[in-house]
Amino acid sequence: MNKLRGRPRGNPPTRARIAEAARGLFLRHGYRGTTLRAIAAEACVDSALISYHFGSKQGLFGEVTQLQCAESLALSTVLAGDPAGLPDRLLRAVTDLWDDTEFNRLAVQNEDVMRVFREYLESEVLGRIAEYLGGPDATERAIAAVTVIGGLIFTRYLNPLPATARLSAADVHRILGPTLRVALQSRPRYALAGRR
Repeated sequence: MNKLRGRPRGNPPTRARIAEAARGLFLRHGYRGTTLRAIAAEACVDSALISYHFGSKQGLFGEVTQLQCAESLALSTVLAGDPAGLPDRLLRAVTDLWDDTEFNRLAVQNEDVMRVFREYLESEVLGRIAEYLGGPDATERAIAAVTVIGGLIFTRYLNPLPATARLSAADVHRILGPTLRVALQSRPRYALAGRR
């Protein structure tokens, strides 16, 4: 009889329970103020299970934050549909995520959240947008789009300019939509060749 080697598959309810408990504690007490022991007690599990499922407190924090980004940014939804509507879908996903008070509090209070969010933007969002766009300049167009989105996040949420922070989500879409459309447009081939 063949036995599977390595770690047995984790119990999803236990893993999800740990992540949910950790999310609440990180929001209330911050990264430094939250202990593995407190997370284990909140999730009603042995603290060894946290190491088993997530490796460390930092791994758990990264996963909780990345899950929040992934769920809120919902790339599969953003990248579904007509390419002409991509700028509006991207802006909606960003404003929906960052206008969420809980995520905003988590992000602003801790550099680890920002590191995870930057990694998520670069490794997941940028690559998936480039793949969706296709063509020889897809990566450059994706970089331009992520730069616009990053600028929005910085000036509206992280280090707010009063004028930007006062905008409604509808105004953000109206003002930045055209810029994002230009960033996502395919460049003429002669423009690409002329830069070499």
